[in-house]
Amino acid sequence: MAPRPGAFLTSGGASFAVHAPDATGVHLCLFDETGKTETARQAMQRNSDWFTLDVSGVKDGQLYGYRAEGRHDPDQGFWFDPSKLLVDPYATELDRPFRHDARLSAFGADTADLVPRAILRQHAEVSPAPPLFAEGGLIYEVAVRPFTMRHPDIPEAMRGTVAALAHPAVIAHLKRLNVGAVELMPIVAWVDERHLPALGLANGWGYNPVALMALEPRLVPGGMRELKDTVSALHEAGIGVILDLVFNHTGESDRYGATLSLRGLDNRTAYRAHPDDPGLLINDTGCGNTLRMEHPVMRQLLLDALTHFVRYAGVDGFRFDLASTLFRTPTGFEAMGETMQALLGEPLLADRILIAEPWDIGPGGYQLGQFPERFLEWNDRARDNLRRAWRGDQGMNGALATVLAGSSDVFHASGRARGVTFLAAHDGFTLADLVSHAHKHNEANGENNRDGHDDNHSWNNGAEGQSADPLILAARRRDLKALLSTLFASRGTIMLTAGDEMGRSQGGNNNAYAQDNALTWLDWASADAELTAHAAFLADLRKRFAVFSETGFFTGKGDVIWWHADGVEMQQQHWDNGSEASLGMILGTTDRKTGKAAWLAILFNRSHENRSFHLPDGRWTALGKADRPLSGAMVDIQPRSVEFLLSESA
Repeated sequence: MAPRPGAFLTSGGASFAVHAPDATGVHLCLFDETGKTETARQAMQRNSDWFTLDVSGVKDGQLYGYRAEGRHDPDQGFWFDPSKLLVDPYATELDRPFRHDARLSAFGADTADLVPRAILRQHAEVSPAPPLFAEGGLIYEVAVRPFTMRHPDIPEAMRGTVAALAHPAVIAHLKRLNVGAVELMPIVAWVDERHLPALGLANGWGYNPVALMALEPRLVPGGMRELKDTVSALHEAGIGVILDLVFNHTGESDRYGATLSLRGLDNRTAYRAHPDDPGLLINDTGCGNTLRMEHPVMRQLLLDALTHFVRYAGVDGFRFDLASTLFRTPTGFEAMGETMQALLGEPLLADRILIAEPWDIGPGGYQLGQFPERFLEWNDRARDNLRRAWRGDQGMNGALATVLAGSSDVFHASGRARGVTFLAAHDGFTLADLVSHAHKHNEANGENNRDGHDDNHSWNNGAEGQSADPLILAARRRDLKALLSTLFASRGTIMLTAGDEMGRSQGGNNNAYAQDNALTWLDWASADAELTAHAAFLADLRKRFAVFSETGFFTGKGDVIWWHADGVEMQQQHWDNGSEASLGMILGTTDRKTGKAAWLAILFNRSHENRSFHLPDGRWTALGKADRPLSGAMVDIQPRSVEFLLSESA
């Protein structure tokens, strides 16, 4: 029977276990409380494919690391180097951040002064509770450090940390938007890509982890207790917490990368290599390596990491970065392979929210709509179609309607809208940059603008980038309001990236992962108050009308009418008219404010001219800051706008 992996306290000390089948020896290194002085180095005992050791007198808070001996033959996948201090793959807290240095890649160069020490912790379990987030709600994507680094109400020492998310000012903002769950971009410890330090840049997103459950000390200096307390505070406010985790690769990168943990302990188990060339790493992620999650030991690490955050922090669910990678085997993507079955069969995960980013760059990597029913999936097809519709592309009414109705084109086999509809995310343009830039501007990343996607379906409203022209600025704000209205009018789960409701810009940089500076730090003082108020209005509409959070597909029997501006239901010739830039969606819904059945008309005018709509008979009221009853059945819709009208006569 395999030992329990990792390090944990016992009645008389602590027990350590690490998987290293190809090593000839492994030593446990213990450090004093400062981490500067190594106080003991003890040889661990081989136990089949594992090395184990029981140490008496060890207490909570002990700092430790490993050194492994064995064959150093990278061409055969062996990277043993006893000069390398190695982080326990099961570490949950670290005493310092990772930092890149050329010595991490140099054989024989000691790295004890560079590598973080794992902190042995005995964590307290939280009381089991069902997740707060429900499908159909609003997910708010948050990059923890940029979100609060410039927040004026948060104490300076707290800014940029997970604890700051529990500050009353942040919670008030989240509640104003009726956020169902925050989705925290990686809070697990990462290392900078090796080309960044020479450019004076640093990874600010965190999608380059080393130890898969060790919290990043810069974001979570209080460790698991800080995370647990923050989750608890958000839960008290009715807000769930979803962690965005990376299990597709590590920051040890390609064969020229650093030896920090798995590479130095168990490279041939941890990473996929070509079957006829064990020294050639498979790179399905574009990050230099690919974790071998089909291996039982790695699969167990995946499950243990997920259950760790549920058991000890009470998180509501997980978003899986490049999820196709996790469930690929040597024969291809397996939607119900052993790894997926193990994940779905884990009792602690049975009710958790699971979200897939359903693609990677590997063979057969694009798997939108192919994940099991338990999963929500990021829907980039919906993103692109919404962008193209508002950019002014021809023939987009059908695609627009499909997204608004929950994307049955992708998820029809599920019978429900299980996509996550979004307009912008951390990678790509911000929402404000989407309507201000026809092209990316990534020069600050030091790669001569080669990085980042070129096809963004964006537009600039008459000038590229910053403008002082009041007409251009008005057009951009009008487009932003229309885009937000369209997102919030979409059926099923939606996602908003933090700050897009305030008009945040990254100057046209659509790959700002290495801009841990004012370019990505949210400028709360300059937030667009009018746009934020509009987003709050839309959030209240979603909360008021049940139709948006429902996930079943429309039947056309009293639940939706697709309406033409001329006052008739849409016919085939209307859908086929590629130049038509207006659309009405009339929804049968419960008005939770009154408890009565109602019709909610949502009228889209994507053109640059006024559009008059002839509404069905009824007493209609235009909803807004101040509701406005209509005197008749005709209503003028301003250019590039979306209007919401209510008739309680369903």
